[in-house]
Amino acid sequence: MRTIAGRNATVGAWACMALAAHGLSAGFAPGQPPVGRVADPVPRDVRELYEAGCRYLAREQDPGGGWKDSQQGPGVTGMALMVLLASGEDPNHGAYRTPIRRAVRNIIASQDAASGYYGGAGRGHASMYHHGFAMLAIAEAYGVVDDRTLWADDGGDGKGRTIGESLEAAVKLAVVSAGKNPQGAWRYSPDARDHDTSVSGAIAMGLLGARNAGIEVPDETIDRMIRYFTSMTGKNGQVGYQGPQGGSDATTAIGTLVMAIARRKDLPQFEKAADYLEERSRDGQQQGPYPNYTRYYRSQALFQADVEAWQRWNDTLIQDVKSQRQPDGSLVAQPGPDGGVIAGTSLTLLSLAVNFRFLPIYER
Repeated sequence: MRTIAGRNATVGAWACMALAAHGLSAGFAPGQPPVGRVADPVPRDVRELYEAGCRYLAREQDPGGGWKDSQQGPGVTGMALMVLLASGEDPNHGAYRTPIRRAVRNIIASQDAASGYYGGAGRGHASMYHHGFAMLAIAEAYGVVDDRTLWADDGGDGKGRTIGESLEAAVKLAVVSAGKNPQGAWRYSPDARDHDTSVSGAIAMGLLGARNAGIEVPDETIDRMIRYFTSMTGKNGQVGYQGPQGGSDATTAIGTLVMAIARRKDLPQFEKAADYLEERSRDGQQQGPYPNYTRYYRSQALFQADVEAWQRWNDTLIQDVKSQRQPDGSLVAQPGPDGGVIAGTSLTLLSLAVNFRFLPIYER
């Protein structure tokens, strides 16, 4: 697999935005094009919630770069890392540069050097979830976090796998795993022959994030993945869990998002899924049994499908999140069915992060 030259630029998109804000020119090609928000001011409530949440995550980070909680591992670390990357601070010189470097190092160190697997031993059903979320986080860090300083203060010999090398290995693992699966999808282990749209969504978004970052992902893998999600879409637009029947708002949002980021909004299944999700999102939040997880995907899917529908839903989301904010800045009073306090807080903050548009995966 190959990379695109220049992705690991010294100064990333955040630094470019800072220069642009002062009317200056960076004088080089950045790894990822910046997305401005001059004409689209972020609500004050979002900024306050997000800043408090970032401070909470930075305080709670383990010295080793991860987060200790009822659910932990490279996937949870990846969620928190994406929150910090989406804050708008320069990841190399800003307020969160140290926790960002620690988190990236932690994820890379968790990876099996031979296979590229982020899942880790003993993680049970969560293993490929970890791989997907960690892969997406590393894809978002690629090109904006300076590799030259990444291992400088790790307490070891100051050397380690680069972000690009880690990401390429993670992509290879996911591609090989899909090749073994009759549906071209994924489930709990890299060798699984069964499937579900929840795990598959996590891996699919990681692969799409990597592809957007310039890592080569085989067309065949992407094509089979899209055929899988269209086959899981029912006549009414609802995306099921292991078949086109049933499903939830979360799985429907996942299918909508994957098709959108894969640039397949032309598909009738995308239109049906998007319409179904928009209808389900009109009255209240309708989160189901996994509120933080559902918010995370619904926010991105609505934004990709219909900005006006997202804006209406986002207004309600902000008020709901305000009501659950804790004194320490976290957004979860106690662990729920969709993760511990760290995972739940991170997923909800990421649902708000669409307002910023800083993460490349959040661009339209």
